[in-house]
Amino acid sequence: MTQDVEIEKDDVVLVTGGTGFTGAVLVRRLCEKGCKVRVMARPSSNRDALKDLPIEWVLGDVFDEASVVQAAEGVHYVFHVAAAYREAKIADEVYHLVHVKSTQLLAEAVLKNPGFKRFLHVSTVGVLGHIEHPPADETTPYNPGDVYQQTKTEAEEWIIDFSKKTGLPITIVRPAAIYGPGDRRLLKVFKMAKLPIVPVIGYTKGLYHLVHVEDLVGFMICAATTQKTLGNTYICGNPSAFSIKEIIETIAGHLGKKPLFIRVPASPFFALGLLCEIICKPLGVEPPIYRRRVAFFTKDRSFDTSKMARDTGFQYQYTNEAGLKAS
Repeated sequence: MTQDVEIEKDDVVLVTGGTGFTGAVLVRRLCEKGCKVRVMARPSSNRDALKDLPIEWVLGDVFDEASVVQAAEGVHYVFHVAAAYREAKIADEVYHLVHVKSTQLLAEAVLKNPGFKRFLHVSTVGVLGHIEHPPADETTPYNPGDVYQQTKTEAEEWIIDFSKKTGLPITIVRPAAIYGPGDRRLLKVFKMAKLPIVPVIGYTKGLYHLVHVEDLVGFMICAATTQKTLGNTYICGNPSAFSIKEIIETIAGHLGKKPLFIRVPASPFFALGLLCEIICKPLGVEPPIYRRRVAFFTKDRSFDTSKMARDTGFQYQYTNEAGLKAS
């Protein structure tokens, strides 16, 4: 195992997306370690949760060149966490700006910094899309299924190529489904666990791979400070996958409930999602149901995450069961 290298007290660490769910936990962890933390955030971002921390703020869009140059000046580490949250009303070009252009601007800017140490690029397991023959690993070919995944894939491919051409020190982390206290993305699943009857959409296994936000942040810091991870990509998730049904059963059991599960075909829900998108998107209204949300329940996403521990010796704080009960 390669010995970890601590981030030094004089190192400046830039976090993009620092006011988001994962970013805020990362920023707090870095501040607790005594790092000099700089956070890039939109002027409209809610910074209240981090107001007690000694943070240097740079307010601006991650795809605005002047703002990026300002944020990147003199930094030694970058944790590029910023992402366009998947909502049906977001225009496709926004995903490209937030995922691809921001990555290009940041990488080009920090390359000029003497003593720059690591660019930790946060991607997603979504770049692999639906896994026909699970589990997938880091050698599985790209198979993005929507504009979010496509632009995340494009950003990955670009920064890998840029690193090979310029020598920029990078590590890519692809988180599985991130959850933990305060998370809203899996809120729909927690709500379903309270129902007496729960529909199981589609006829796949519905495999889903989780990672607690504290474990994700711990691995991100570990990956950014370990020599063996240089130039490598890591799928970050718990050692084993859960099905959507198992996730709901675990949460329901913790709440003292035992729902009845009924399988229903997915095609009517996809059709309804498409109709809602056609009606709502031109109005700038978030549809009550859309195809990506339906796909959440029908895709099989199971991964071999052993490379994490193999290269870094990383140890998880949370099992699937313990993490869900603590959330």
